[in-house]
Amino acid sequence: MPNTLRKVWISPGDYLAAERTAELRHEYVDGEIFAMVGASRRHAGIVARFGFAIRQAALRRGCDAFLNDVKVRVEAANAYYYPDIVATCHPGDDDPYVVEAPVLVVEVLSDSTEAVDRREKRVNYQTIPSLREIVLVAQNERRIEIYRREGGGWVADIVTEGEVTLASLGLTLALGAVYED
Repeated sequence: MPNTLRKVWISPGDYLAAERTAELRHEYVDGEIFAMVGASRRHAGIVARFGFAIRQAALRRGCDAFLNDVKVRVEAANAYYYPDIVATCHPGDDDPYVVEAPVLVVEVLSDSTEAVDRREKRVNYQTIPSLREIVLVAQNERRIEIYRREGGGWVADIVTEGEVTLASLGLTLALGAVYED
């Protein structure tokens, strides 16, 4: 009989319980966990600047926004991800660790995460019924991709100059403000 390796399947409940006391953050995808790597200073600066503007816009609308440490539940993919920024407007979305009904998700791309952010995460995020916008922010160039739910599908708006508009929160921000440094 050949040697085989078996992957241990972890339940969502076990993952969530372990994550509350873990020293490192992990994302969860259908029974597997993946450790999160640290971010660069540039990445952290973009998240801080963009996140501050998003949180202020969210609060003005009676919503809220969180940076880095709050998970998003993607039911259709049996996944939990840590986006860089997430906003929710659903009054029942009150779990202290997980957002289930986001209106906006932002991922700042890095060399090590870009492929997963573009393919797996973006596609999985698009299955969340409440989600209106997915934003992918480049670190190494001034480029923001906004995927918006319109009608029955998703359309992309690529911003390389001028202003970034997030319709889900009624926010318009100069592209330069995101890349201030």
